[in-house]
Amino acid sequence: MKIKLCLVLLLALSISLSQKSFAQASALKQANRQFEMLAYINAIDMYEQALKGKLSDSEKLQASLRLARSYMQVRDMQNAERVYRAVVPNLSNPTGEDVKSVLYYAMVLASNGKNKESGQYWELYDKFQKEDDQRGKAFAKLYSGDIDALKKNLSKYNVEYLNINSGRADFSPMFYKNGLVFCSGRGENEGIIRRVFNWDKSAFLDLYYLNDVSAINGTKATGLGGAPSSNNTNKNNRIVGSDEYTAPTANDTKTIGTYGGTGVNMGLGYDDEKPVSESDRFSRTLNTKYHEGPACFTHSSNKIIFTRNNFNNGKYKQSSDGVNKLKLYTAEENGGNWSNVQEVPFGSDEYSTGHPTITKDDKTVYFASDMPGGFGGTDIYSVDYNNGSWGTPRNLGKSVNSKGNEMFPFVDDNGNLYYSSDGLAGLGDLDIFFVQIQNGNALGKPSNLGEPINSNKDDFGIITDGERKSGYLSSNRKRGGIDDDIYRFTREGSLYPCRELSVFVFDADSKMPLDSVSVEMAMKEGQPESRSLDENNGLKFCVEDKQEYTFKTLRKGYSVSTIGYAAKSDQKDDQPSRLEIALTKLPPPPPPVVVVQEPKKVIVQEPVTRTVNKMPSKTKLKGIATSLKDNVIMEGATVTVTNDCDGSVQQMVTGADGSYEFELTSGCDYSLEYFKEDYEVGKVKIEKSVIKKGPKVLVKDLGLLRQGDEITIENVYYDLNQWFIRPDAAKVFDRLVVTLKRFPTVVVELGSHTDSRGEANDNKILSQKRAQAAIDYLAKKGIDRKRLVANGYGESQLVNQCADGITCTEAEHQKNRRTTLKILRLN
Repeated sequence: MKIKLCLVLLLALSISLSQKSFAQASALKQANRQFEMLAYINAIDMYEQALKGKLSDSEKLQASLRLARSYMQVRDMQNAERVYRAVVPNLSNPTGEDVKSVLYYAMVLASNGKNKESGQYWELYDKFQKEDDQRGKAFAKLYSGDIDALKKNLSKYNVEYLNINSGRADFSPMFYKNGLVFCSGRGENEGIIRRVFNWDKSAFLDLYYLNDVSAINGTKATGLGGAPSSNNTNKNNRIVGSDEYTAPTANDTKTIGTYGGTGVNMGLGYDDEKPVSESDRFSRTLNTKYHEGPACFTHSSNKIIFTRNNFNNGKYKQSSDGVNKLKLYTAEENGGNWSNVQEVPFGSDEYSTGHPTITKDDKTVYFASDMPGGFGGTDIYSVDYNNGSWGTPRNLGKSVNSKGNEMFPFVDDNGNLYYSSDGLAGLGDLDIFFVQIQNGNALGKPSNLGEPINSNKDDFGIITDGERKSGYLSSNRKRGGIDDDIYRFTREGSLYPCRELSVFVFDADSKMPLDSVSVEMAMKEGQPESRSLDENNGLKFCVEDKQEYTFKTLRKGYSVSTIGYAAKSDQKDDQPSRLEIALTKLPPPPPPVVVVQEPKKVIVQEPVTRTVNKMPSKTKLKGIATSLKDNVIMEGATVTVTNDCDGSVQQMVTGADGSYEFELTSGCDYSLEYFKEDYEVGKVKIEKSVIKKGPKVLVKDLGLLRQGDEITIENVYYDLNQWFIRPDAAKVFDRLVVTLKRFPTVVVELGSHTDSRGEANDNKILSQKRAQAAIDYLAKKGIDRKRLVANGYGESQLVNQCADGITCTEAEHQKNRRTTLKILRLN
């Protein structure tokens, strides 16, 4: 009986364990299914349940990483950090998908304000990633110390939380007439059917219109830092930290949208108010039962370009993998109603397009897309727009886009671009960046606007005037991932109160950087500030707008250099400037002179009186003839000197040493001509004023040119991303003016070349501007413009191996940053 009872109990226990194991396996299977369907709220509950049971090590690792990713996707960054922290530090040699988990952990730490620790995992990600992703290096460098640069404008802007915000997502405002049109999820309870999407159970978005911005009131937003948020759920079972409008959703796309954040000071510095009004739906004909917005308007306000799920005329479409993507649509205003909704021609069921903005002349539209051929998740594109006719989209390139996500573009009245990115180094999550645009191309690198415009949470959807005096932006900094809100900002100081100036000191002869250098910077009528070079043989100063400075550079064994610098008031961005200082090595001291005193002899001499006939003084004129191209001695060059007083001529042919010598008489001007077969005739005027009385040697070395010669003009430097002629470069061009006047019939090309760093197209544009600036300078000095041709070659003609992806020293890159003179033809 006892044996039978034991068997029954064992059987019951076995069945119980099997059922429990089956339940755990089923929970894991269901969790994976919800995760793959992008229903992250459901996946979180099931993964948490499955991880409480018995799983294999590989199952536990996968479940944990997917759980952390799910928390991240609904923007509950505190729980995402908790789960990642239990797993990622134990990944000793991550490969494949595990490397992405290191990336995600670094992003989560940054979102939670733990920049130093985040930098360590960005560095680890860079070590193990195999995709040539530059994010690891950029973020690691920023978080290791450079992040203070993003706080320099903290006191220059006043940021206000606005009373137009609701308890749901409100974001991406756009100017329309006297008001704002913006995206909101506030209308989810209208009607009998509550429409939510499975991603995080949040409401679908519609466009709303506030017709008068004067009704908006603001409360200063003082809380910008990070703080833990509650992990409680609300009555709708939405985890605090989820976002109203996130990236990939089951109903839009895996890449377009805002990336939220979690728990930022839980209301510190904000007054919670009800919206100023239940803002009107913008248009019943535009708003559907799916997502609408963001949008933009032509400047006549009679056309709209807006974002919507792939749903039009009652037709709902999905991609081949079952995702309803985002598309751009246009509509026209007629009698107060919006009609004629048309899909733009470059949309697709297989990828998303959204977030439009249009230039002041209504001819160019910028937008975000994850279409094939991009650099990362979503990229910024531009497309020509001509009164309803569309061109072909152009990717703005790797200087604007990254391996991450770039989205929410806005173009200001000056045609310059603002956009948000989580792939460019910033404070965490989405940060707002600015880049100048010229002829449709980005000039230089985008600049992070820093605090308080940005925070360690999502900051996006900015609109502003051409000088960034005021505007609006979207952020979830107040309550982290709970929702996004609209903020107003005003600038209270200079647009660029502090510009970074990098100083590079090098040997004037070898062009190699110098160490052990100290530099004293002094503002006009101010006290000097002394700095020593860093480990990269450079240093950085903060210079103020419209101020003049002097830089005194000292190094043992070199002459002291003192130069002036003015922060240009017409500089349009806050990209760092570069000041290059060449130091000249001092000559070695002469050997000591030993004086031997001999006994003095006294000689007595009777005075002699004699008459000296005053004769014309003679001056020797001599020099060496060489090739200007390579400084090779020219044998067989004919040199002729003509006395302008009496027409007498002296002539000689240079020998193997290339030298010539004549005797000139004071009181007359002379004309000197020199040439060699296949070379151009050079002419030099020697004025009588330089032929002074008394024996003297006048040296005139002669440089020969021929068609096709290309000469590198040494010591021509420009400030970073600038093309104006600096005083040190002007001295070099002044010498070139003298040379060109010696050859009055030749037509020459001034070529400007850059190194390979930066976007190739940007380098091409910059070098063309530098070449043209050189031509303009020569013309002002009297050289006929018909003899001058400007060509910017960018990085297309490197003189060494320092192409993209090759590590080179600064001196090696300097060899490629050059100006060349090419002899094209005779006029």
